[in-house]
Amino acid sequence: MNTATTTATGAALGLSAEQSAKRDIQTISLIGLAHGTSHFFHMLLPPLFPVFMREFGLSYSELGLLVTIFFVISGVGQALSGFLVDKTGARPVLFVALGCFVLASLAAGTAQGFSGLALAAALAGLGNSPFHPVDFTILNKRVSQQRLGHAFSVHGITGNLGWALAPVLLISVHEATGHWRYAYAATALWALIVIALLAFKRDAIDDRQGSWGHEKAGAAKAPVDEHPMAFLKLPSVWLCFSFFFFTTAALSAIQSFSSPALSAMYGLSLASTAFVVTGYMLAGAAGMIVGGFLVAKSQNLERNIAGAMAAAAALLALTATGWLPASLALVAAATAGFGTGLAGPSRDMLIKRAAPPGATGRVYGTVYSGLDVGFATAAPIFGAMMDRHWNNGVFWGASIALLMGIAAASVVRKA
Repeated sequence: MNTATTTATGAALGLSAEQSAKRDIQTISLIGLAHGTSHFFHMLLPPLFPVFMREFGLSYSELGLLVTIFFVISGVGQALSGFLVDKTGARPVLFVALGCFVLASLAAGTAQGFSGLALAAALAGLGNSPFHPVDFTILNKRVSQQRLGHAFSVHGITGNLGWALAPVLLISVHEATGHWRYAYAATALWALIVIALLAFKRDAIDDRQGSWGHEKAGAAKAPVDEHPMAFLKLPSVWLCFSFFFFTTAALSAIQSFSSPALSAMYGLSLASTAFVVTGYMLAGAAGMIVGGFLVAKSQNLERNIAGAMAAAAALLALTATGWLPASLALVAAATAGFGTGLAGPSRDMLIKRAAPPGATGRVYGTVYSGLDVGFATAAPIFGAMMDRHWNNGVFWGASIALLMGIAAASVVRKA
């Protein structure tokens, strides 16, 4: 890829190669912070599920329903917000979303039972809904083609780091203070800090200052004037949706129930299994670093996805057997995150190729709503398994879901 092509976005604005690189890095970093914050708020409630069971007498099925509330609202909102982002721009929507996270923290911290927690889940889901249309619109418009694969990698890494940080912060504040409500004061403060930083650096996330890849090639390749819903006719859009559905069904099992499942299967304390999710997400972040370079050097995205996710499925299946010593089971479950992380940048580039020019917000909104549907559907199913003491079913189910995701990705290429 030559320099003229790779720095086209910067050149279109009259920037030197050095200025373009600095501009890209700033945008990638800020969007990474925003995305990490959205993933942090995915985990606003699950790390303290044992506390809610004790405090409010809730069952695993009811806890799973809280996850469903979050992701149903997020999924519907994500599909709709793609249209809003395409019409009004991404930056204003981003600030409204972050404000919802502050409100969600306040609702969680003042909850007196299931209804209060449900309100927190709903507000957090509403805040989460526009992030993928917002993030990918800003990245695709502002970041040079040379660094776009790495931008997707950083985007995925920060998401995993947000997932990893949430249990650490919430559990640490709860244990340090002896009051779980103080943990939600900390999450509200975090959201406010992010809002302040993005407001200070708002020019770096202005999607009005950029150009789409197709615009660089001239008017001959400009987007066709067609119905806003025309992209829904593309088979690749729905195959990518199904890919997200299956892979996030697996992730739902790990995030919400891997800790109590491992505790019951291997006779470990919840304190020793609580950070398996953190290990899974950190391993996923490491996989995404490698995956970003893999995307830059490989055109066979489906093969990258299949190999990485097959390895993750194998590790989860091995954990499910109960054959491993307890310490190795924890390592195997956490290490599976590397495989799913490795597939992440290839996944995002696959969706970019499926998106028609000018419809990126709509396509990402629709495709990524598969993530929300997967979480919303899987959480009560795996919660019911836990209530029936089918603890290893959490890992068998996650493994099978990853294999189904591989099948969906392989069909995308044919479509």
